[in-house]
Amino acid sequence: MATEPVLVMRDGAIATVTLNKPERLNALDKTMWRRLGEAMRELSADEGLRCILLRGSGDKAFAAGADISEFATERADSRQGAEYGALVHETMQSVGRSLHPTVALIQGACIGGGLEIASMCDMRVCGEASRFGIPINKLGLTMGYGELMGLLALVGRAAALEILLEGRVFDAREALRKGLVNRVVADDRVEAEVHAIAARIAEGAPLVARWHKQFIERLTISAQLSEAEWKEGFACFDTEDYRIGVKAFLEKQKPGFKGR
Repeated sequence: MATEPVLVMRDGAIATVTLNKPERLNALDKTMWRRLGEAMRELSADEGLRCILLRGSGDKAFAAGADISEFATERADSRQGAEYGALVHETMQSVGRSLHPTVALIQGACIGGGLEIASMCDMRVCGEASRFGIPINKLGLTMGYGELMGLLALVGRAAALEILLEGRVFDAREALRKGLVNRVVADDRVEAEVHAIAARIAEGAPLVARWHKQFIERLTISAQLSEAEWKEGFACFDTEDYRIGVKAFLEKQKPGFKGR
């Protein structure tokens, strides 16, 4: 169990899904993305459940972004980027469209892909020491449409642009002001607070919870994108700046982007 990339545990009507790569701060690789999607779809099909909690292993990170070490082999160009992006999108949708209410239990870093996953949950609770951000501008990398929709729906245009254009990592109180999280509690109270939320959800009428999720989804305006527009979301993988950014990250250097 300890070597599984994603752990699933069930306690009555509440399931907990854990990103399980603590030695890498739960950095998301292809295997983890795939298994998370599978786990969420399996749980969504279980009508005996009433709430799903998502968390990272340990208290240092929900997930500290993508596993950059695999980019050279898994996201080397726009074709691979689009294939990888399709997997990420499917997984994000498996979280966002879960039949059951979802709550993100956030301790420590919630960066990049970790923040993308948390943004697709119905609620998010974090500790005071948690940190947030999507610093992919330093990698020459864009968020594809499938990843961006959750963030934009959650915080709106102004905050989404601020997060992406600056690429800054910020604290829990700023995340609360931006609407990224519902509550900030003392670090040693995060688990208790989230389990209390899950218990209240589980005590409610499950059909009502599912209907409310569906109603709000239907009222959310979704952009209709052409195939060319969707593919443009992965053009970054063919740029020289992307190669410069990834190389600089892995070598712990400051990137010198050229705009091409």
